[in-house]
Amino acid sequence: MRFAVPLIEGRLIQRYKRFLADVKLPSGEIVVAHCANSGSMLSVNAPGSRVWLSPAADPNRKLRYTWELIEVGNGLVGINTGLPNRIVAEAITDGTIAELAGYPVLKREQKYGKNSRIDILLEGPGRPPCYVEVKNVTLKRGPGDLAEFPDSVTERGAKHLREMTDIVAAGGRAVMVYLVQRTDCRRFSVAGDIDPAYAAGLTAALAAGVEAVCYGCRLAPDAITVAKPLTFDFKKSWNT
Repeated sequence: MRFAVPLIEGRLIQRYKRFLADVKLPSGEIVVAHCANSGSMLSVNAPGSRVWLSPAADPNRKLRYTWELIEVGNGLVGINTGLPNRIVAEAITDGTIAELAGYPVLKREQKYGKNSRIDILLEGPGRPPCYVEVKNVTLKRGPGDLAEFPDSVTERGAKHLREMTDIVAAGGRAVMVYLVQRTDCRRFSVAGDIDPAYAAGLTAALAAGVEAVCYGCRLAPDAITVAKPLTFDFKKSWNT
C-alpha cells in the first residue's frame, strides 16, 4: 500500500483524547493531527519521537493531518488502524498471505453476525466463504522481539471472536489476521495480562476451528506492505 501523497515528518508532542495528537513540524509550527487509533498505544506514543503525517485530501477537513507512522528505536510502526484492511487485501490479492490464496472474489466491509461487518470476505467456487477479521498490532513490551495484541481491553474484539466462532459452526471458514505494523518483531502472542477475556475468547475460538495467522510488515514513509509470517506462540508473554 503506497501513500497517495508524500508524508510530512514531525516530532510528537503528545497524544490525547484518544483521537488527537499535537505534532511539531520542522518549520516550528505545531499542528493537531487526527490519531486513527482507539487503543492505548502503549509503547508507540513517546513524546519527542519522530512521526509522519499525511495531509488531508479535503481542504475543508477540520484536522489537516492524519498521524500515520512513528519511529521506535531503529524502526517504524504504523499506528493508523484505518489502513490494515487495505494492506491485507493487497497482500491476499498478490499471494503474499499463502493461507488465504485461491479465492477469486474479495469483498470488503460485508455485513455479518449481529450488527457487525467483516473486514474481508473471500469467495471461490467449490469452497465455503472465508471470513477474514484483521487486527492491527503495534504493542511491543521489553527488549525482545515479541509483538502482542491487544494493547487495551477490547470488548469489540471479544465480540468478533464469538461471531467468527459462529461462522465456523455454520460451515464457513473464519480467519483472524494479526498484522504487526512494526519492523522489530519476529514473534507474536496475546497480551492476556492486559485483556484476560480476549485471551480466553481466542483460546475458545481456536478450539472451535477459527484460524489465526500473523504477518509482519515492511514500513517506509512512502509505503507499507506485508512482509512475512511471524511465529505465533499463544503461550508466550512479553517478559519470557
